[in-house]
Amino acid sequence: MSDLNTVTTAEAPGGQPNVPRSPVKKDKPRSLAGDAWADLRKRKIFWVSVVMVAIVLVMAAWPTLFTTADPGACALSNQYKGPTGAALFGFDYQGCDIYAKVIHGARNSIVVGVLSTALAGVIGLFFGLAAGYFGGWLDAFLSRFVDIMLGVPFLLAGIVLSNRLSSDPKSDGIFAVTLTLGLLSWTSGARVMRSAVISAKNQDYVAAARMLGSKPSRLIFRHIVPNSIASYVVLLTLLLGINIASEATLSFLGVGLKNNAISWGIMISEGTQFARTEPWPLVWPALFLGVTVLAFIMLGDAVRDAFDPKLR
Repeated sequence: MSDLNTVTTAEAPGGQPNVPRSPVKKDKPRSLAGDAWADLRKRKIFWVSVVMVAIVLVMAAWPTLFTTADPGACALSNQYKGPTGAALFGFDYQGCDIYAKVIHGARNSIVVGVLSTALAGVIGLFFGLAAGYFGGWLDAFLSRFVDIMLGVPFLLAGIVLSNRLSSDPKSDGIFAVTLTLGLLSWTSGARVMRSAVISAKNQDYVAAARMLGSKPSRLIFRHIVPNSIASYVVLLTLLLGINIASEATLSFLGVGLKNNAISWGIMISEGTQFARTEPWPLVWPALFLGVTVLAFIMLGDAVRDAFDPKLR
């Protein structure tokens, strides 16, 4: 017989079975990007904007996936004809396929928007880093220069600069509009980057790296830039949509893309002349332009809210 006062190895002191417990798994600490991604995955507006942006980018890169019609094949016999199986949006005043022109017009609009935003991003990054990190008289000088640039009317400066850069009658205006928008749209990004750099360079990890003998270049590109670039990238996402609309504005005014170039701005300018009798050549490119700009702005807003802890 077994001793009743003896506790078996399979029984705990309280009379309960001694069941081995599995080790508790501790969640690894997430970075700011990890927290932002976890928040973005739950936002419907983020996924809607991503799908819209992806469709526009595919349309710009491979327009033949959406239409096989030639946007330059026009016949006056088709002038203002309604939608058909081949021309879903009908024909314009020159007998051109509106649907084909809208699809192929996405490329120039997106290319100008992306390249001008990239140029503005590089300029704004340089000015913001220099002013925020070095401070002193350089910060004061660059800040006043940015204030002067902000005081220049954007539309007026864009018309003058774009018209000057595209003086060559053989030019399609893509380079001129890209350079114009890039040189005029970097100021807000420079101010945002300057504020982020000033906040980052006063953190403890930067002070520790400086005490360990890190050079300024290493401090900037290994510690300050990675921890201050998030807000700047968000701003560039918003700026991309603005630059696409700005290209359409300049093309509408006749100082943007020209000659054989196809863009939504040119189509809107041409459609405005006959809007009272035939509104569809104006409505369709304006609709595609509005949806594209809205998609980039929605994406930028969603990313900004995810990276800003105060807005969660």
